[in-house]
Order: sequence, then structure tokens, then C-alpha cells
Amino acid sequence: MMEHDIFYWHWIIFGLVMLALEIVVPTFTLFWFGCGAIVVGSVLFFSPDLPLNLQLIAWAVVSVVFTFLWFKYLKPKFKDRTKAGLSRETVMGSVGFVIQAPHDGEKGKVRFSVPVMGDEEWLFISDDSVVDGDKVKVIDVSGNTFVVKKDGG
Repeated sequence: MMEHDIFYWHWIIFGLVMLALEIVVPTFTLFWFGCGAIVVGSVLFFSPDLPLNLQLIAWAVVSVVFTFLWFKYLKPKFKDRTKAGLSRETVMGSVGFVIQAPHDGEKGKVRFSVPVMGDEEWLFISDDSVVDGDKVKVIDVSGNTFVVKKDGG
């Protein structure tokens, strides 16, 4: 081999550096390009005569495929399910049905036909006496809990 050849371990180290850079660049894109480099390094280990241009093409293709799969299929499954920092204005007036009435100091549970802030079911408190099946309306937000009242209409 010639002096300027790239060995499998060059790709592995390059991939590990890209993975480490992900710590300071929080886009989660460098991670997939680092994984692509590690894949190319692994292939090069078993096929050391692979030309550099094919190595670069393989790296680009594998990295783009990993990135595409992440953003298209995997990332949506890990969506932020936190209920902290709700915007009051987006939930005010939402109407749902009680699926579990509050009892013995426990909060109740309300279900909305259309997800509210990414979820169909929420805990609630109410000054009104409610039972399962009652229609309720959100009048306020208290932390991660909705404040509701019976909805007569």
C-alpha cells in the first residue's frame, strides 16, 4: 500500500471523533455521519483494497440513509412527551370527557377527542362534582394538571 492510503482504523477514529463532536453540536446529525464512518471502516477491514472514491461514496450514502431514517422514522417515536411549560392559551376552552372521576384526594382523568398538547388524556382537578362520562371544559392550568368545570353545552 502507498503512503497516502486510508486504513480502516482511520475511518473508525474519524467516526469516533464525529460521535464525540455530537456532544458540543446537539443536532444529532454528526452522530449518524460518525456511524457511517465506522461502517465504512468496518467494511474496509474486510476489504482493504476498496478505492478511496468508493469509500467516500459509501460513507456519504450510509450517513445520509442513517440521518434520513432517524428524522423520518425514529425521532418521531421519541417525541417530547413532557407536560411541563404548557401554554395556557392553547388549552383554554378545550372540551373533554371524564374517564376517571377524582376520588380520595386523587386527581381525575379527562380524555379529549383531539389530542391537546400532544396527548389525549390528562389529569385534572375541579371544584365541581363530576362523575365518569361528564363533559368538562378546561378553564385553567395548574402545573401539569388541567383545572376543569362541568360543561353544560
